[in-house]
Amino acid sequence: MKKDYPRYTLRVSKELLFKLSYIADFYGRTKNREIEYVLKKHITEFEKQYGVIPVPDDIADEE
Repeated sequence: MKKDYPRYTLRVSKELLFKLSYIADFYGRTKNREIEYVLKKHITEFEKQYGVIPVPDDIADEE
């Protein structure tokens, strides 16, 4: 089932997009899933160092 995620436009250089595509293909992911993976990994590392970022109940994921 597809979730109703908000959309966000990301502007990056052609070179960065190409390299992202290469890495995503290498791991069998879409570019979107690769971006999600990298963001989640970065947030996890940030929270380990600085503490959990509180998220309001009305925007928390229902995963």
